[in-house]
Amino acid sequence: MKVLGFNFFNRPARTVAKELLGKIFVRNFRGKIFTGRVVETEAYLGSEDPASHAGNGLTKRNSVMFGKPGVAYIYLCYGFHFMMNVVTDKEGLAGAVLLRGVEPLSGLKGKVPNGPGKLAKAFKLGKKENRLSLVPKNGIYFAEDGYKDFKIVITGRIGIKEGQNMPLRYYIEGNKYVSKTGRRK
Repeated sequence: MKVLGFNFFNRPARTVAKELLGKIFVRNFRGKIFTGRVVETEAYLGSEDPASHAGNGLTKRNSVMFGKPGVAYIYLCYGFHFMMNVVTDKEGLAGAVLLRGVEPLSGLKGKVPNGPGKLAKAFKLGKKENRLSLVPKNGIYFAEDGYKDFKIVITGRIGIKEGQNMPLRYYIEGNKYVSKTGRRK
């Protein structure tokens, strides 16, 4: 497997969100390896996106979105669930991709990471991983294994109040690990 590097993430969030589909998300947590194939993502843009944390400009909380691409942006949602995002775009231009669902491959027996909160919990992601570069030495990264045999569905985002009709949600058609509330029949 080839590890995805800086150049993969140094592109617009829309592009990265689509192209992360089918890639392998890898987490090394205290010597235990968890892997899953990315099956659902959502792109979050900068100031033109009312649902983005960067929609109102730079703050202490969202500053990671304006930083170097290929970094984890992990935050607590509603004080309950952590959410895993990947910083995209050029440094200084806010962008991120939310991981919404992965298909378990290894180390996730009995876990169904078909939603961003479930995903972060299954991969043991929290505040400590926020701002980590997505590289093997940090125990959190993405890899490519050549899997491309799928069709991408593009829809509006789910689970948000503003910007939900923007076509920024991407998922692998027919995959059972796509968020249940967002599946199209």
